[in-house]
Amino acid sequence: MSGGEFEPRIVVFACNWCSYAGIDLAGTSRIKYPHNVRIVKVMCSGRVHPEMVLKALEEGADGVLITGCHPGDCHYISGNYKAMRRYLLLKKLLGELGLSDRVRLEWVSASEGERWARVSSDFVEHIRKLGPLRLKEVMEGE
Repeated sequence: MSGGEFEPRIVVFACNWCSYAGIDLAGTSRIKYPHNVRIVKVMCSGRVHPEMVLKALEEGADGVLITGCHPGDCHYISGNYKAMRRYLLLKKLLGELGLSDRVRLEWVSASEGERWARVSSDFVEHIRKLGPLRLKEVMEGE
């Protein structure tokens, strides 16, 4: 935290073939993106199970960003469609807890370093406006 301003902790699940390569491109191109994102490389966005997202939130993440190949460009053919279906179910579940605004799914390709920077900056700012996630308080309120 700088000057008392809340700095959210963001976990990013990035597919190996497109999104992680796009994040790498941003880094090698010296495109600035938020320092408070923690990247978890997964082979495919379709491999991100809702339990992984819930665990990240439980362990202290203020928000979770899932990134994958654009629809139709998945290395595993339909993994990103699976990710989209899981994401929609997860959003419904998180909506019951009032947490659906803390998870986002975005498509970022290997050539989109600048897009990665915009997406991650926008998400960090969105979570910063929501404030810290006090999951224990949320769960005790249920």
